[in-house]
Amino acid sequence: IRNEGLSGLYKGLTPTILKQGSNQAIRFSAMETLRKWYTGGDQGKSVPKPVVAIFGATAGGCSVLGNTPIDVVKTRMQNGSYSSTMECAKQVAMKEGVRGFYKGCLPRMNRVCLEVALAFCIYDSVMDIFKTVWPSQ
Repeated sequence: IRNEGLSGLYKGLTPTILKQGSNQAIRFSAMETLRKWYTGGDQGKSVPKPVVAIFGATAGGCSVLGNTPIDVVKTRMQNGSYSSTMECAKQVAMKEGVRGFYKGCLPRMNRVCLEVALAFCIYDSVMDIFKTVWPSQ
């Protein structure tokens, strides 16, 4: 705050919002698409937890591939070297090309696939408990 004022706290806010929004949209879309494919659209059919884990990891991988460019821009914006999100994206494209937008993709992929696989397994387990405690019919 001393050096940049209150606005310094919000550097990178726009790409952060875009990243998080696209992140969840991609993950849940991929997961639900895979779940529907596996069950044939039958909502009464359960998906085994190991399959949920594989689908979750796949959904996580899709989200990494889909939003690493936004994550790169977000991280660089938070560095304070750019005046706007668009300027940052333009500079990355001009200086590094498409590859510049995917820096750090592999380490992020390793972390995120495991994280999302676990998250969906935990989610499904909690939902199973809820269905037992509060059956719908």
